[in-house]
Amino acid sequence: MHSETPTAAAAQPAKVEAFTFGEPVPVLDRRELMDYIQCLDNGRWYDTPVSFDGLARTFRSSPHHSSCVYVKRNILVAMFKPHRMLDRADFSRLALDFLIFGNGYLERVDSVGGRPMRLRHALARYVRRGLEDGRYWWVNGVRQEQEFRAGALWHLIEPDINQEIYGLPEYIGAIQSALLNEASTLFRRKYYLNGSHAGFILYISDAAQDVDDVHAIRDALKASKGPGNFRNLFLYSPNGKKDGVQLIPISEVAAKDEFLGIKDATRDDVLAAHRVPPQLLGIVPKNAGGFGSIAQAAQVFVQNEIAPLQARFREINEWIGQEVIQFEPYAPVDAP
Repeated sequence: MHSETPTAAAAQPAKVEAFTFGEPVPVLDRRELMDYIQCLDNGRWYDTPVSFDGLARTFRSSPHHSSCVYVKRNILVAMFKPHRMLDRADFSRLALDFLIFGNGYLERVDSVGGRPMRLRHALARYVRRGLEDGRYWWVNGVRQEQEFRAGALWHLIEPDINQEIYGLPEYIGAIQSALLNEASTLFRRKYYLNGSHAGFILYISDAAQDVDDVHAIRDALKASKGPGNFRNLFLYSPNGKKDGVQLIPISEVAAKDEFLGIKDATRDDVLAAHRVPPQLLGIVPKNAGGFGSIAQAAQVFVQNEIAPLQARFREINEWIGQEVIQFEPYAPVDAP
């Protein structure tokens, strides 16, 4: 029986062992939100051109996106005059729906004699327009379908250039920026949670007397805290050169993601889509000049953005035949 001599074993070329460990970084993939198609119908109602569930999920994806919507809603509610048929709470829900989904609905509740008594808000996320004029459905899940009384629903639409069944919000073009803002924040958060326990290359070139030592180092690294955000690399190369063992950090070099630059760029995109002055959102200026007078910015904002929205909400007065929607005049506050 032939046995391999130590000389013969040493003559064989040493193999390089390299592998990675750690799970890949989960990436937010919401492309289905932007799958823009025609409003398909199922024989009873039309489907929405974009996912309204997706619009609802992305509402809080960026602090600037949700804050822009809330500041418009808050100003509208503050100037709204409550009516016996429409209280402030239902109007607040109507305004929030219209700003997020580009659609707003109010249901007319009639008395026994058929006279309109009050207007009740209906969630735009679950309302679907029927194939027949004046018909609407409440669709909240497959088994929860209910048709509204014919002619009982008022539909406020933000016009879309591709179809006339549903409205679409004005900020559609900034959704990708809002999602990028969210992704950069989540990545940075995982970066700090990961700490210094991962994100490096451990390079060993000295020929180990026992391969079990190499496996022990690998297992120790694999069990380190926080694997999953950065994929560490363990490299074993026997008979290497100088500096046989090196720890090469990559988390501070290759993983630099220009966090602040991404946050600023995506914030500017969202503010441009909503056309909200940054000083109204509490954003701190980075230059000595600042953003200018907040009182003047608020006055121009109300004139250019809030007044047109108020005009849209007044459309319900023609439908119901009464002055249900009225607003107080804007009273600017002088800056100190």
